[in-house]
Amino acid sequence: MKFSELEKNGVGKIAQQATDLPITNLVIDSRKVVLNEGAIFFAITGPRNDGHAYISDLYSLGIRQFVIEKRVDFGKFSEANFLLADSSINALQKIATIHRKEFDIPVIGITGSNGKTIVKEWLYQLLSPDKKIIKNPGSYNSQIGVPLSVWGMEAHDQLGIFEAGISQQGEMMRLEKVICPSVGIFTNIGTAHNEGFENSEQKIAEKLALFQGVENLIYCADHNQINEAVLKAAIPKLSWGKDQIADIIITNTNEGYGVSFGNKSFSLSIPFSDSASKENVMHCVTMMLFLGYNPTTIQARVAGLKPVSMRLELKEGINQCQLVDDTYNNDLVGLQISLDFLSSLQKKKIVILSDILQSGMSEEELASSISSLLVKNQIHEFIGIGSALRSQEKLFSAIPFSSFYRSTEEFLNQFDFGSLHHKLILIKGARVFQFEKIVQRLQRKVHGTIMEIDMGKLVHNLNYFKSRLEPGVKIMAMVKAFAYGSGSEEVANLLQYHRVDYLGVAYADEGIELRKKNIVLPIMVMNPSEEGFEAMLLHKLEPVIYNLKTLHAFLKHLGHRRASIHLELETGLHRLGLEEEGLDEVIKLLKQNADLQVKSVFSHLSASDESKHDRFSREQFDRYQKSYDRISTELNLRPLRHILNSAGILRLPDFQMDMVRLGIGLYGVDPTEKNSSSLEMAATLKTVISQIKKIKPGETIGYARRGAAEKAMTTATIAIGYADGFSRSFSNGKGHVLVNGKNAPVIGNVNMDMTMIDITGIEASEGDEVIIFGNGLPIQEVAASIGTIPYEILTNTSERVKRIFVSDGV
Repeated sequence: MKFSELEKNGVGKIAQQATDLPITNLVIDSRKVVLNEGAIFFAITGPRNDGHAYISDLYSLGIRQFVIEKRVDFGKFSEANFLLADSSINALQKIATIHRKEFDIPVIGITGSNGKTIVKEWLYQLLSPDKKIIKNPGSYNSQIGVPLSVWGMEAHDQLGIFEAGISQQGEMMRLEKVICPSVGIFTNIGTAHNEGFENSEQKIAEKLALFQGVENLIYCADHNQINEAVLKAAIPKLSWGKDQIADIIITNTNEGYGVSFGNKSFSLSIPFSDSASKENVMHCVTMMLFLGYNPTTIQARVAGLKPVSMRLELKEGINQCQLVDDTYNNDLVGLQISLDFLSSLQKKKIVILSDILQSGMSEEELASSISSLLVKNQIHEFIGIGSALRSQEKLFSAIPFSSFYRSTEEFLNQFDFGSLHHKLILIKGARVFQFEKIVQRLQRKVHGTIMEIDMGKLVHNLNYFKSRLEPGVKIMAMVKAFAYGSGSEEVANLLQYHRVDYLGVAYADEGIELRKKNIVLPIMVMNPSEEGFEAMLLHKLEPVIYNLKTLHAFLKHLGHRRASIHLELETGLHRLGLEEEGLDEVIKLLKQNADLQVKSVFSHLSASDESKHDRFSREQFDRYQKSYDRISTELNLRPLRHILNSAGILRLPDFQMDMVRLGIGLYGVDPTEKNSSSLEMAATLKTVISQIKKIKPGETIGYARRGAAEKAMTTATIAIGYADGFSRSFSNGKGHVLVNGKNAPVIGNVNMDMTMIDITGIEASEGDEVIIFGNGLPIQEVAASIGTIPYEILTNTSERVKRIFVSDGV
C-alpha cells in the first residue's frame, strides 16, 4: 500500500504529498517510533493529549508521513505527506481493514467481559504446533490495539486469533470490519464497562456485532442471556454447557468433565481448579472440536496448558539489576512491545532471547529482523539462546556485545552472572526453552511478600489528573518517601517518560539517587539541610527555602555560583514557610544575589480535602497571592505558582495557577471525601500462607497468648510482620486480610516477620496468595481499621518488601 492509495480507498483526503511512499509501519506514540520511510504517524486528538503537538519533533527525526485531524502549517514540513481525516483512529482502522482483505485465512474473533486474553493465549498454545498464527500482542484489544494487531498479518500466517474489547455502543461494528472473523468465541458477560450501556442486553447485542458474518459462534449456553441473544440474532452456533440445550454437553467427573458431542463422548482432565479457568478451557476445547481435533490430541494439549501472565513484570534482580519477565510471549510483534516498554527505563539494556519458533520466515530473515529491532532500540548487549540464533551470529555484529548458546542449560552453566551490575534485562523466550529457570537465577531472593505496582494504572491516574487541569498547567509529581512506598526509581522513570514537568522529593539524598538513575527532570527538594548543599549543587537539585536561616546558609555556601531555588510561603498550615513579616529581608537578599534564580513560589493548603474548610482554603490562597504579588513585583519576575496537592486538584480547580503537585493521587488514592471511582489503585501488597494449623478449643495463638480459640479453628501463618510495615496496630482482630476472596481477621499479635490469621471456613492451602491491600481490599478500608490514613499504610511498607512493576505493554 502506498500513500497515494489512501484517498482512493476512502481513508481521508490528501492535504499534501511530497513523495509517494509505501505504508509499512503504523505509529500512534511519538515516543515509540521505528524510523523508516514507510512509517506513518497518526495524530490523535484525545481528552488529555493532542498528537498534532508532536508532528514537528517527529519530522525532525525523519518521519515523513502523517494522518491529521486538523490542518497544520504545511510550509514547515515541505518533504512530508499529510492525509486529512475526520478521525485519525478511524483512518487507522480503515487502513488495517484494507490490509485484512489481502488475506484469505481463517480468523478467530474473541470478545466477552472476561477471559478474552486468556482464551486467545491458550488457543495459541493449543494450535501453534500445527499452524503459523498471528494474534494480538498482550491485550491489544482496543479501537487502536486491534488495527495495530491486524496490520501485523503476513503472507506466511495460516490462522489469525484476535480479541476485541469495547466500552460503548458503536465500537464493535468498527472492529468487526478490521478483524472480519470467520469463527467466533463469546466468553461471558459481566459488569465491566456497564457505564457505556443501558443494560446487559444492550451490551450483549453490541458484542454480538463482531460475529455477524461468522461460520460458527462458540459460547457457553449456561449463560442464559447470551444464549437467548444468539438465538434471536440467528447466528450459526456451537454452544457448550451443562444444560441439555447445549450442542456439546458437559458433566462433572472426578478428574474434570465428561464431554458429549454428537456421537463422541470422552473424559477431559483440566489442569486448573478455578471455575474461570475451566470455562476458558472449555471455550478452547470446543474450538478444537470445531476445527476437527480428536479427543486424544485435545486431552494431551490441554494437559500441557500453562498459566498466562498477561503483563510484563519488572522485578528486582541480582547485583542491582532489574528484570523484565516476558517469558509467556515470543514473537516479533511481542518483542517490539517489550522493547517499547524498555524504552521508558534509563539503564543499559540487555536482551536474553530464545529462537522464535514457527515465524514463517527463514532463519536469516528472522535474525536480521531481530537484529534491526535491537539496534533501533539501543540494546547494549544481546544473548541469543537456540541453534537458529547461534547460526546467525554474524548478523548481530552491530550490537556492542553479543553472545550465543545452544540451550538454556548451556547458558546457565557457562555465563558469568557476576558480570551483571546495574543492568536492565529483558528475558523473553519460547516455552520449550524454560526461561523461567533464567528468571529464577537472576531474580533477587527475598521472602514471599511483594508490593505489585501496576504501571498502567499509574499512567491512567496521571492522565486522569491531567484531564482535570486547565491547558498549560504543569505537573510536579511527588516521589518522596520512596515514591509513597512504591519505588522511587521506577516511578520516576515512568513519570519522566510521560513528560511530567517537575519531580518533588523530601530530602536531598532521594534526589541524588534519582540523578544516579539518569533522571533528568528538574527536582525540587522540600527539606534541604546545610550538609547537603554541595551535593544538591553537584546534582542540579533545587532546594526549597522556607526560612531566613536556610537562605543565609545557602547563600554563604553558594559563593558566586548559580543555583535555582523555590520559596515556600507560610499561609496557615504552620509547618514550614516564610512568614509575611520576613519577606522584606528575603526580597532584599534575592536582589543582592542575582545568581539565585527563583523557579517557583508555593504554599500548602491545610485542608483541601474537606469542603467544610473551603473558606479557610480561600483565605490561605488570598494570603499566598498577596505575598506572591509582592515578591514578583519587587523582583520583577514571574516564578511558577503552585498551591494544590492531589485533593486540591480534584476539589479546587480555581486555584490551579501555573503548576500543581500530584502526590498520593497518582497511586490511585482519592484523599477527598468523595472517593472518586475514576482513580485506579496502582499498588497491591500481597504475601503468602507459610503454614496452616488446626487449633483446638482452649488453645492460644502467638506471643503473650493474646489469641485464644474459643472453639475449634483453623489458622494460617502469613509471611508479613511489622518489620515489613504491617503495623502491630492490626493485632487481635483489628486488621483483616483477604484469602481467596474472603476476609480473614488477624488473631493474636502481629510479629516482626509473620502474622497469624483466622481462616476457619475458608478454603486455602499453604502457598496461597494473601492480599494485605489492593483489589478487593481498598487501602482506605485498611487504614480506617486502625484509625490512620492511606499515606501511612503506603509509606510504611518496608524497603525489604520486593517491588514488582507490571504492565500490559499497551
